[in-house]
Amino acid sequence: MNARPVKHSVTLKGHRTSVSLEAPFWEAFREIAASEGKGINELAAEIDAARGVSSGLASAIRLFVLDHFRRRAETG
Repeated sequence: MNARPVKHSVTLKGHRTSVSLEAPFWEAFREIAASEGKGINELAAEIDAARGVSSGLASAIRLFVLDHFRRRAETG
């Protein structure tokens, strides 16, 4: 498994920005977005709006993905 981050662009509030995540996080993020019937830009915008200023967007997405799968594991 390659642990090097992969850079992708997302659009937030009409502006493109780059986010670097490891490939497994991108795959999981896309899976979550699809399961919620959203595009990655929409889901990234929601995460961005909720994250506050104490963390970067990439970190916030990683934590969102981790939390999503933890909650899914708890509910079976």
